[in-house]
Amino acid sequence: METSGSHMTQSDLFTWSMEHDPILRSTIVSVLLLDGPPDRDRLIDTIDRATRVVPRFRHRLVAAPFGLAPPRWVPDPDFDLSWHIRHVAVPVPATFSAVLEFARTEAMTAFDPARPLWQFTLLDGVEDGKAALVLKVHHSLTDGIGGIQIAGEILDFDRSGTAREPAPDVTAPDNSEWADIVAWNWSVGSQLARAGITLVPRSLRSTLAPIRTLRTGFATAASLFRLAQPITRTLSPVMTGRGLGRQLAVLETSLAGLRRAAHRSGCTTNDAFLTAVLLGLQIYHDKHGTKAEHLRVAVPISLRTQGDPLGGNRITIVRFVAPADLESTADLMRALDTAVDNWRHEPAIPWSNSVAATFNRLPAGLLTAMFKHIDFIASDVPGSPVPLYIAGAGIERIYPFGPTTGTAFNVTLLSHVGTCCVGINADTAAVPDLPVLTDCIAAGFRTVIDGNGADSNAQPARTPLLRRD
Repeated sequence: METSGSHMTQSDLFTWSMEHDPILRSTIVSVLLLDGPPDRDRLIDTIDRATRVVPRFRHRLVAAPFGLAPPRWVPDPDFDLSWHIRHVAVPVPATFSAVLEFARTEAMTAFDPARPLWQFTLLDGVEDGKAALVLKVHHSLTDGIGGIQIAGEILDFDRSGTAREPAPDVTAPDNSEWADIVAWNWSVGSQLARAGITLVPRSLRSTLAPIRTLRTGFATAASLFRLAQPITRTLSPVMTGRGLGRQLAVLETSLAGLRRAAHRSGCTTNDAFLTAVLLGLQIYHDKHGTKAEHLRVAVPISLRTQGDPLGGNRITIVRFVAPADLESTADLMRALDTAVDNWRHEPAIPWSNSVAATFNRLPAGLLTAMFKHIDFIASDVPGSPVPLYIAGAGIERIYPFGPTTGTAFNVTLLSHVGTCCVGINADTAAVPDLPVLTDCIAAGFRTVIDGNGADSNAQPARTPLLRRD
């Protein structure tokens, strides 16, 4: 159940509460590689306006007394834009590897809970006259799709910029803490009452169709169990450790090639992406002298609707066991397509916030252990098909790094002007040899795109490029 207003949703509270274990931090980092340094004054003005259009970026979290309600978002009376926007020269040698190293430390550094949960850092002096922008945002502020929407308030379609409406005034801090708590609890009670009222006619109808009602009830109950069922063991025999260390790597491949590969098997681009990762993990386990028949993957399902405001984390994470030993690329892709499609239509998905509310009342230790038994997270975020600019600088690449959230690694794909930018954020205790894993996943992409095991007559697209500077 989700209420409107300034309080965290139950799903966000669940994510926030898990961070008592630092292994489960939900920090999103993105690296924008620019063709040159942006105009700094324009950059500051653009971001300042964006924080007014999306005021959550000027808010901090405040806990409710005695846990009477979830923490609420309130305007930060000490908001200082200069604290959130930083300007740093890349250490020599100023290669892309140095940019990734900076992003790695950002991914491992916790937010200051007394301030809004985001930071932008401009890195100057990257080789060949380039620059980079490292964006660090807490997952409770936005999800992948929400981040793309917010980007519309920051990015331009040409170097000269975009004419935008004046930004709204900053909201004054709200001191009505107890009134807000009462309003939140009243809202929850009202929703429960409305739900009860709507159930009355349903219950009357159910007396006329008892068999159908019974089947629906059992189906929903079974779906809720699948969504919330506990996990007690890690399926990978190799990626078993968990720790605080992180390492980042990137891949690039052709979006058109990945789409062709998906269409050959009647699947989606996301299915082709997942297939490439699973094939790469087959190779990775082979290199370690072992095999994994199945691996457990977590995939975000968007709950965002057209009327939702900018920002906010409107996803639910589903977990399923994927085959890791199929020899046919096409068979693996179709199996993944079926699994993801089934989860998108699970009856329990609309109840995700209520499930999170139940989890929030359980001991944190029971839940954090469950996440540490997931092998990896995979996410596919649609990007821009046309060139983008920020404060006069062209954006060449956008590399996304999602949080590991207790898993061995997070692999996220974001498309940008026909190129799939793939970011890998790995727990070094689980994957101490990330270059090896990255090479294996690159091989998985080559297998998918070249059509090996799916269609030997398919035309190969540009093979993945592993960036190592």
